[in-house]
Formats: sequence, C-alpha cells, structure tokens
Amino acid sequence: MDSLLKISIITATYNSYPNILSMLKNIQSQSYPNIELIIIDGGSTDGTIEEIKKCNFVTDYISELDQGIYDALNKGLKLASGQIIGFLHSDDVFANNNIVSEIVNQFKNKKIAGLYGDLQYVKKKNTNEIIRNWKSCNFYAGLLKKGWMPAHPTLFLRKEVYTKHGNFNLTYKISADYDFMIRVLKDNTFKFIYLPKVITKMRIGGESNRSLKNIIVKTKEDYRVITSNKIGNLTTLFLKNFNKFKQFNYNS
Repeated sequence: MDSLLKISIITATYNSYPNILSMLKNIQSQSYPNIELIIIDGGSTDGTIEEIKKCNFVTDYISELDQGIYDALNKGLKLASGQIIGFLHSDDVFANNNIVSEIVNQFKNKKIAGLYGDLQYVKKKNTNEIIRNWKSCNFYAGLLKKGWMPAHPTLFLRKEVYTKHGNFNLTYKISADYDFMIRVLKDNTFKFIYLPKVITKMRIGGESNRSLKNIIVKTKEDYRVITSNKIGNLTTLFLKNFNKFKQFNYNS
C-alpha cells in the first residue's frame, strides 16, 4: 500500500555530540511510521556512537574511518532499502514533525521521481534563529545554466534514480552533491517537483565555507561540474554564487 512506502533517511556523522541528540529526537518525533534510519559514522570518539546505540529506532549504523562525507553517504546508499531516499545530517533537523509524512504523500504520485523544498540555515545553538533562507522554485531545464540548484538536504529521490545514475563521485571533495544533482536533473525521463515549504534546518558551519582554502576548492570543483556536465560556463559559476546573497537575513 502507498501509505506504507518506506523512506530511508541517511545520516553522516563524525564527532557530532551534542547536536546529534537533537537530530535523533527529531527523527523519533516524526509522525510517519515507516522510516529506515541509517547512520554512517566516521569513527567518532566524543560519545556520538554511545548515543546512537541507545536508540532502538536506528535501523542500521556503521562506525569506521572513511574518505569524507560523500564516501559515508555512498555507504549509506548501499544499505538503504526504502523506495524513497533522503539525507539528514547529524547537525540538522527537519522543520517540523510532519514533514516526512508530507514528503511521502507526494510520492504517492508514481510519476514523481524526486522532490525538493526550501532550506533554512540557522544558528548552532538556536535552530529558530534564521541566518539564511534558501527558497527554491519549480524546476525547468534552463535553470541549470543560470547557476540554480536545489538545496541538497531537501532532495528526496526514488531508489531507482540512484540505480540509474550511480552514487556520489569521490573525486569531488566538496561539490559531489552539486555534480550528482546536475546529473540527475538533466535526465528528462524523470519528473521532479518543488514542495514550497521549509523541509530542513541546517546549522551554520558547513564544510564548503569553513576556510578560504575550502572556498577556493569548492569554486574550482563547481566549475568542473559545470563544464564536465556541459550546462554552462563562467557566467553560470558567477550566477550560482551571486544567487546566494539574496538568501541572507541581514537583520540577524
């Protein structure tokens, strides 16, 4: 039955205590009953694993050294058995307790291969204090050349999308999610819809903007994604970064 669709939520974590406590509580409080929670840990030593072991609603977990977040996510994808797959990282939370139910409800339409929504960047110690609003829009192919992309943490896909397009390309250290989304969104055999509401709240401090070195690496990788996937040029890269400025809450 459609109402029993299984949704796999994959969480990558490494020394995420105490933020993982709120993530786990957030998952447990979701109203949708058929969630497969898979946690891939990079070998934490701060108590993260001990907290995971306490939770009987965690379906599966791995704790071992890895090659970074995308390697962890690929490991999670191998374990995922749900018809729908999404991600919720250990520092993040879903916007409300019914959001997973709302997402699964959209997938009752069998023509839909993927769904994405809005994202809020929030302060580490107060997820109600918004720093940046990533508001998306309805998708059409021309958006890719304009530097547009959905917020990856809000993207949920049917398992067959991964079966067709593979996993994250580990030659990218920071932009593998951008590369994956471009590969998928270019596929006009799939239908993607926009759910116009906040799906995920992400605490500030992501890997791509932690240092000047990472910003430079990300810029180079983004340009490689754009050119290798043949969706644009330097203008696309400029627009991708320029579009971020209007998302910030300058009153916070």
